[in-house]
Amino acid sequence: MRISRLRFPVLLAAVSASFTLHAAQTDLRVSPPGWWAGMASPKLQLMVHGSDIAGSTVSVNDSEFVIEQVNSLDSPNYLFIDIDTADISPGDYELTFTKQGREIYKTIYTFRPRAANAAERQGFTQKDTIYLVTPDRFANGDESNDSVAGFEDKADRQSPGGRHGGDIQGMINHLDYIASTGFTQIWSMPLLENAMDDHSYHGYAITDYYRIDPRYGSNALYRQFSQHADKKGVGVIMDMVLNHIGSNHPWMKDKPAEDWIHHNGEFSATTHRRESLHDPHGVEADQKAFSDGWFVPSMPDLNQQNPYLANYLIQNAIWWVEYANLSGIRVDTYSYSDKAFLSQWTARLTSEYPNLNIVGEEWTTNPVITAYWQEDSYRADGYDSSLPSVMDFPLQDTLVNALKDEETWGTGLVSLYNLLAGDFIYGDPYNLVIFGDNHDMSRIYTQLDESYALWDMAMTFLLTARGIPQIYYGTEILMANPDTDDHGVIRSDFPGGWKNDSIDAFAQQGLSPKQTKAYNRIKSLLSLRKEHPVVTQGKFTHFAPAEGIYVYFRTDEAGKGAMIILNKNEAENDVKLARFEPVLKEFSTASRWGNSNKISLKTASIEVAPKSASVWLLQ
Repeated sequence: MRISRLRFPVLLAAVSASFTLHAAQTDLRVSPPGWWAGMASPKLQLMVHGSDIAGSTVSVNDSEFVIEQVNSLDSPNYLFIDIDTADISPGDYELTFTKQGREIYKTIYTFRPRAANAAERQGFTQKDTIYLVTPDRFANGDESNDSVAGFEDKADRQSPGGRHGGDIQGMINHLDYIASTGFTQIWSMPLLENAMDDHSYHGYAITDYYRIDPRYGSNALYRQFSQHADKKGVGVIMDMVLNHIGSNHPWMKDKPAEDWIHHNGEFSATTHRRESLHDPHGVEADQKAFSDGWFVPSMPDLNQQNPYLANYLIQNAIWWVEYANLSGIRVDTYSYSDKAFLSQWTARLTSEYPNLNIVGEEWTTNPVITAYWQEDSYRADGYDSSLPSVMDFPLQDTLVNALKDEETWGTGLVSLYNLLAGDFIYGDPYNLVIFGDNHDMSRIYTQLDESYALWDMAMTFLLTARGIPQIYYGTEILMANPDTDDHGVIRSDFPGGWKNDSIDAFAQQGLSPKQTKAYNRIKSLLSLRKEHPVVTQGKFTHFAPAEGIYVYFRTDEAGKGAMIILNKNEAENDVKLARFEPVLKEFSTASRWGNSNKISLKTASIEVAPKSASVWLLQ
């Protein structure tokens, strides 16, 4: 039955505040820990964990709460309840678990009303610029949670692989910096519980899918973070891990089903040969060696072919989108999960949230494989993908090489042109997430040999080309990892995020002149994106590079336009405009972004500085 608020005022207040399930017995746990009335799909499957609960019957004294079936698997401590929520009303329902004629558990399950327009939420788009953060290394806003009792991995800021104390409160404290710089989305590496013995800071070895790691904060604080960000015009993208868990996850001691973890819960390494999934000449054994293998011994590989696990992961993603008001999802190691499951997962998410954006990580420099996963791309095998976006690793790799390689007929900027000329393989190249670096590779400033000129060209390109740009925290102040590719160093602390830091980049204090110049350049380009939407949403048109110069345009049907010129030459160049007449004929003047330089397009050429990137607004 639905429980009256007058009858249980204290209990229901607690449920409302924390959205955790309350039971008479402390060892009972239900996932998801609450749901919403009025979801697109009426189907809900509860995973109930409790000592010796398998084989129980479940009753609820309210006809709106329709139990379709109850199932047990291999563990004596799990029960799965299928519910039809089509006619459910918001409220609190009492469930009773009975076994061999004896009541063993009783609990209350809450359905909440949905927030207005929850299903129509707008995900991140070309208009946005994503700021990627390693939360443990960004800012320490609450020193009291640096180390937490019961968690083996304690704070050790001197260790590159240790926890440094950054947290959700630190991100909240510096939302003004993120928003004022011009970023409109924030993607943080995973924040869910990682009760691992060491290197837990990175977040990719999850031990509880429904709990924010207490060293970062709490579920409620994460939701507050999203609310504060929204008020400043910044969306929140959650990093989700579907492929694997941490070896300290409770499932490793008590699997709900024997086939819950690949290879019977014993380590067997993946081949990382993603090509096997697409090989028309290949064999199933090679596919399984890729998708069923583990990354490392500390990351057991999940078997999403188990329908109960598949439901668990689908519902978990929906729960976080609804609970934390997310604007998007980034999916870690996307292609390593079961292909049929991925189709089901993305279809369910996009049916619940038609405008939500989801980007999958597929680390390959082969654009054909990247394109395979994006919806509306051509696939020879007829695979059904509902994934809106993919991380554009091919572009990342090509951009770095294009800027560093010698300019010849087949190398240099022409390699960037050639890659983009193949965009026809994508369902929507404008919805790809483009980037210069991320948390798993050397920082872009290091990749470009700490050349400010090349860095500037890379940033200008990423913030004006087709796609949705992502910038890794610290890129705006030229953070680097010289002489090492250690991930702990790549993910170094952002200066100013800790008390007594000698440099405070948030306040622009103590930075070198070059760092200040870099920050101002990023801020200027982000301002350009906001003030001139044609740069983010206009049609992308480019001309084949010639003599170390690459020119491309963004134009729209409203008569707005932008011309971007990349000049890799060591000398000043006069860029002849006649070649670009097919685009320029619609405009009469060009104004250089960042200064008052305005020219008539009737002139024969534009003078551009050596090793430079310039943006010209067309009128």
